[in-house]
Amino acid sequence: MARPEVLERVKEAEREADEIVADAKTAREEHVAEAREEADRIRQEAREEADELVDERLAEAREEIDAEREAILEEGRQERETLEARAEEHREETIDHVVELFTEAVDAQT
Repeated sequence: MARPEVLERVKEAEREADEIVADAKTAREEHVAEAREEADRIRQEAREEADELVDERLAEAREEIDAEREAILEEGRQERETLEARAEEHREETIDHVVELFTEAVDAQT
């Protein structure tokens, strides 16, 4: 094989090698870009799932608080009704006693 042919074959092999390297770099860059996109998509999904979980837990906590609040209010209503009933039971007695004390005080001054 003549020297010019060998030189041409070496140059051709170098061009092929350069193409292979360039193709590999392009493929690597594409894979890296795809991996980044996939990672971004996974992070976004994780954020959305976390947000949903936070919203669910917040809603559950609000429901529990509302139920507890209502139970406390109901207990207060019942206690008020009991106190009102007890006060009503002693109302006439109390009025009679106050009138009696007033009468005694007036009689004591005269």
